[in-house]
Amino acid sequence: MKWAENISWAVSFLLILLWVYTALSKVADVEMFASQLSRQPEPVSTLAPILVWVLPLVELVAATMLMFAQTRKSGLLLSFFLMLGFTVYVALAVIGFWEDIPCSCGGVLNQLSWRDHLWFNLFFLMIAALGLAAERHLRRSKHQGGNLQQAAPAGGPA
Repeated sequence: MKWAENISWAVSFLLILLWVYTALSKVADVEMFASQLSRQPEPVSTLAPILVWVLPLVELVAATMLMFAQTRKSGLLLSFFLMLGFTVYVALAVIGFWEDIPCSCGGVLNQLSWRDHLWFNLFFLMIAALGLAAERHLRRSKHQGGNLQQAAPAGGPA
């Protein structure tokens, strides 16, 4: 069970770094982020005025959830689905589904090619899945351990 705790912690740490970095990068240059979102395909461009604040907020919420054992599983689920959505979007860009679209990511991620960005996202998608598997193992082990303790006779030797 210790290995699952270590994996869950390491995955959470990596995702916290990712979410805090990308959220703060977007907010630090909010005008650029808003401009990039407004040039995205529909429905993103239409939702740009809302997404410019909601995306960094959701990323920070995910990071916060990952910090606490009680909310870690939910934070991993949120991280997985955020990464899944971002990965599908980037995959569509890689295959040329849209013509020319700017990357609306924050910081150095903005410098990656679409193909490199896809690999980056796939890595973090797998990391989030690994964290979910570790959390599932932890919860299953704790649940089984709890049942074993409940099944033990009350009291001790006379």
